[in-house]
Amino acid sequence: MPSHLSADRPAAQPPGRGSVDALISQTRRLKGDVDAVRRDARSEGSDPQERWQRALYDLALHQLNDLDAHLAQLREGPPPVTMAPEPVSAVRAVPPAPRHGSLLSRVGSAEWNLLTDEASWSGELFQILGRDPAAPPLTLDELPSLVFDEDRPRLTAMVTDCLVDAKPIDGEFRIVRPDGGIRTVHMMGEPVLDADGSTASMWAVLRDVSELRRNQRTVSETRDSLQRQRQRAQTEHRLAVELQEAVLPPWRGSLRLPHQGAESLDLAAHYLPSSTSALIGGDWYDALQLADGDTLLSVGDLTGHGVAVTSGMAMLLGALRGMAMAGTEPGQLMSWLNQLLDATVQPALGSAVCCRYQPATRKLAWAQAGHPAPLLFRNGTGRTLDAPDGVLLGATSGAAYEQAEETLQAGDLLLLHTDGLVPRRWGSPRSSEAESGGGGEAVHRLLDLAPRFREARTAQDCVRTVLEELGEFEREDDACVLIARVAD
Repeated sequence: MPSHLSADRPAAQPPGRGSVDALISQTRRLKGDVDAVRRDARSEGSDPQERWQRALYDLALHQLNDLDAHLAQLREGPPPVTMAPEPVSAVRAVPPAPRHGSLLSRVGSAEWNLLTDEASWSGELFQILGRDPAAPPLTLDELPSLVFDEDRPRLTAMVTDCLVDAKPIDGEFRIVRPDGGIRTVHMMGEPVLDADGSTASMWAVLRDVSELRRNQRTVSETRDSLQRQRQRAQTEHRLAVELQEAVLPPWRGSLRLPHQGAESLDLAAHYLPSSTSALIGGDWYDALQLADGDTLLSVGDLTGHGVAVTSGMAMLLGALRGMAMAGTEPGQLMSWLNQLLDATVQPALGSAVCCRYQPATRKLAWAQAGHPAPLLFRNGTGRTLDAPDGVLLGATSGAAYEQAEETLQAGDLLLLHTDGLVPRRWGSPRSSEAESGGGGEAVHRLLDLAPRFREARTAQDCVRTVLEELGEFEREDDACVLIARVAD
């Protein structure tokens, strides 16, 4: 078995599970063979060469045990993660391990003669402990001077058990080298008895396991870090969902606004979460009866995901409702929303469309901020409303927003949506849609639903049609759709 791998060897590709299982089986068979040879060696004499061989057998078994454990970890893989992954910088990088040459350069031997108080060290042990090979080796009484204060009782107990009770030594402790470097050393040894059975000397093999333990700690810390990240993501997701549910309209299914009168709107809406991210986005829809009997319709999208974005969406939606209830027209309302977003501590961008419907005249006044324009369906055909000028919320300080008007007719259907409703590969980027009033294949997919909308009896039936056509597709972002149908 080679003692080390060449640094020039090309990196191998990660093995599959079957390959890892085969390596584990081979490792365990090899462990059995080495253990059998080691037991045979134990029955032989106490010659120093034989003791060295037995120590190497013990070392090989330790190495194979470590390899077995690492292969098992490789087979199991990292712990499962259900949230969107955080940036790479959030996980502590693993420092490159310093090179130490061959395996034998990390293993040294020593023997301490209790009768003469002499010590004999191999050259490798001087290297491990950072001692000058020309200097005399340390005696058992001097050895603890290299050891961490908190580890000295462990070393003392191992040596005492070995000398007094003839127990084998098998344990670890940390040492401080003269250059200030800290190393973890694994020590294995046993007493050497004289003719009358008393302890004459103690021999030991010391192995530098610093990098192995450092890598084990790194694996453990990374696993713990991933677990903490998962817990934080689960908590953030729960808070975002609760906040979103508290802010979005409480009604489900159909709604009629205003509640009284023949010229009301039949309303229905639906929120579609992202299929590729566990985090909640900043999409919203809203329908609200105003103090003067008009109806407010709006949809919007604050960029990003998570609790901060959801709380920002709640702030915008609350401000929009309050200003609309005070009688603010859509164009002015967008300007003030832009000022509000521009003044927030954390910069953000958002898009929105806001409509104010007067039931008595069936007039629709609306404005948009970098958002897909509403779609109007009439008599089995659909078209995109001509969009007034309006940039993204938060993009430019002091931006002005134009306002457009449209007179609706009985039976007309108005569809408002956020741009995540249609998979992006079907349509144009947001900026292109805003400039063109929502053109592109994405909008055509919705306009093609016009004949089916004509056959639908309610706004809720129309929402179901949209979901049947688009709801099953994998989407990268959250989305929502709001449909308002003018009563016949």
